Amino acid sequence: MTLQLRTPRHQVSPKSVLLWTMQAALFWLVLFVPQLVVFMLVNEPPTWELALMIATLVVGIVHTAVEPSWRYRVHRWETTQDAVYTLSGWLNQEWRVAPVSRIQTIDTKRGPFQQLLGLATVTVTTASAAGPVEIEGLDHEVAQRLVVELTNTTQATPGDAT
Repeated sequence: MTLQLRTPRHQVSPKSVLLWTMQAALFWLVLFVPQLVVFMLVNEPPTWELALMIATLVVGIVHTAVEPSWRYRVHRWETTQDAVYTLSGWLNQEWRVAPVSRIQTIDTKRGPFQQLLGLATVTVTTASAAGPVEIEGLDHEVAQRLVVELTNTTQATPGDAT
């Protein structure tokens, strides 16, 4: 059997847009706030400090406004009896196919923002040098069902996962 690289069928949860917006906003706030504090503490701040602060603010706003919805349009996932298919990214997009016979572990993780929004990430670790396959932005219940489904499928699939 030959596995084909194809667009996976399922989209991640629409709540992922809010998750990615919150993550991007937090990232840019961590960069912007110290610049603002320094700018306000200096009596006569140089022009380049103001320019840097404005650039950080503009890039941060554009990134926070664009990246989450763009990512949502790209992110897809699907599982079959034979493989896990993912498509992720926004500027750099990554297509992955992980044969079920190569799966070693299946994990879930939920950071604070994910817990707040009822989301989870499923990580499928294989014997691949490319690293694990992650399906980020799943509803928590969908993630739980997916872990059970993949666990049952991998147990019923012959192979040594190497």
